[in-house]
Amino acid sequence: QVQLVESGGGLVQAGGSLRLSCAASGIIFSRNTMGWYRQAPGKQRELVATITSAGFTNYAESVKGRFAISRDNYKNMVSLQMNSLEPEDTAVYYCNSRSPYGMEYWGEGTLVTVSS
Repeated sequence: QVQLVESGGGLVQAGGSLRLSCAASGIIFSRNTMGWYRQAPGKQRELVATITSAGFTNYAESVKGRFAISRDNYKNMVSLQMNSLEPEDTAVYYCNSRSPYGMEYWGEGTLVTVSS
């Protein structure tokens, strides 16, 4: 059974930092591309950042230079360090896992609220 469990969300003031973590089980973690997506109220879910099995990263333009994604293949965890947070970053953040064969999994999400 695949499980992606996010943690680290919360309330922070603008300019502050948060670190999100996602613990994965039931997958061959090291082979999968891992990612973070977010969905703000009334908006579609959007890509925040991804990291491939080889460690290549990709970021949404809106978070470049502020967010950093990383993975630990020994602990089966992916993290998202978020700095210089803005009210526009307020959203539910979802952990995503995608296998080389196209299987895709989602966590249940963690809420990040940035106050102005």
